[in-house]
Amino acid sequence: MKKVISVNAGSSSLKFQLFDMPSEKVLTSGIAERVGMEMGIFTIKVNDEKITKELPIKNHKIAVELLLEALVKYKIVDNLNEIVGAGHRIVQGGSYYSESVVVDEEAVRLVDELAELAPLHNHAHLTGYYAFKEALPNIEHVFVFDTAFHQTMKPEVYTYPVPYQWQKDYRVRRYGAHGTSHQYVANRCAELMNKDVKDLKIITCHLGNGASISAVEGGQCVNTSMGFTPLAGIMMGTRCGDIDPAIVLYMMNKTGMSTAEMDTTLNKQSGMLGVSGISSDARDVDAAAKEGNERAILTQKIYVNRIVNVVGGYYMQMGGCDAIVFTAGLGENDSNIRQMVCEGLASGMKLAIDSVKNAATRSQEVMFSLPESKVQAWIIPTNEELVIARDIYHLLGLAND
Repeated sequence: MKKVISVNAGSSSLKFQLFDMPSEKVLTSGIAERVGMEMGIFTIKVNDEKITKELPIKNHKIAVELLLEALVKYKIVDNLNEIVGAGHRIVQGGSYYSESVVVDEEAVRLVDELAELAPLHNHAHLTGYYAFKEALPNIEHVFVFDTAFHQTMKPEVYTYPVPYQWQKDYRVRRYGAHGTSHQYVANRCAELMNKDVKDLKIITCHLGNGASISAVEGGQCVNTSMGFTPLAGIMMGTRCGDIDPAIVLYMMNKTGMSTAEMDTTLNKQSGMLGVSGISSDARDVDAAAKEGNERAILTQKIYVNRIVNVVGGYYMQMGGCDAIVFTAGLGENDSNIRQMVCEGLASGMKLAIDSVKNAATRSQEVMFSLPESKVQAWIIPTNEELVIARDIYHLLGLAND
């Protein structure tokens, strides 16, 4: 039995799961929130009970110390030497990494270099890595990249029709995101279908506050909706997704907005929030739509339309598909959006669903398409932390110890 910890450090948070490998049993999970703010929140699950306390969490180093102290305090481990490996989610691996890697000085240098492509994420990930490295100096670490799964896209898919020198000199190309999630649910879908993923064409819809869609053929990503940054693709909670780039120049000229102000508008004030004027949370928008709020209804229609357009395009690109998978917070829990998306795809994809089963399902592994459907529709909860744990176990050779 080997205990490994999966870590996802954000700019003001640190999520974690401790696994017993190779059984893949989750020993505990939790999160430190509001890191660096006046008052933070630390939560850890002990025997299926969440224990939460509010206290100042000055930085990620303090968050890691709280986590490790809690592991011993609540007897999840007898001592910290039981932890033999740590894995860290890294949003941006650029073109350098098509798979997870054991951390060395070169990997740290490149992740830092690539921070200009993901300034809110990569620096935070490295902060978490340094904190764990200091607290657990005798273990090895693994970096697991969100972009790695998408490195199998062909040049005609990831290259933008802008001056080619931009790609060569400034790394301007499509990278995608949520790759660990797309990889996990595609492989899990194949398992549930009792088929080899190499024989399948699957479209995976990671629908959360951030959202992306991927086309997975033979177990490899052939297209994904997010682009140079996670701002691209379908409409999201507060992000606009794909728009005419001339809108940016037009509105900056009209309003005198700075680049920083425009960045904030497109990333934090657009999407569901911007259109509805109500909330970035799909649950709030849905409640308003059911009360007849016209902007909430429009928001849902735009969201569904964008998803249908992308899924339909991927269906044509792959020459059909065997399954469509819904995952992440909205994808797993919003039966209304799933229903609307599937209705929009029904005729073109010969997709037929069990509306009763769809309406009754939340965050469970369920196929909700009807037997006569040409494409299977699945709800599969994502598990990026498990992917990280598996990569730790295999890359560090723990099975051989």
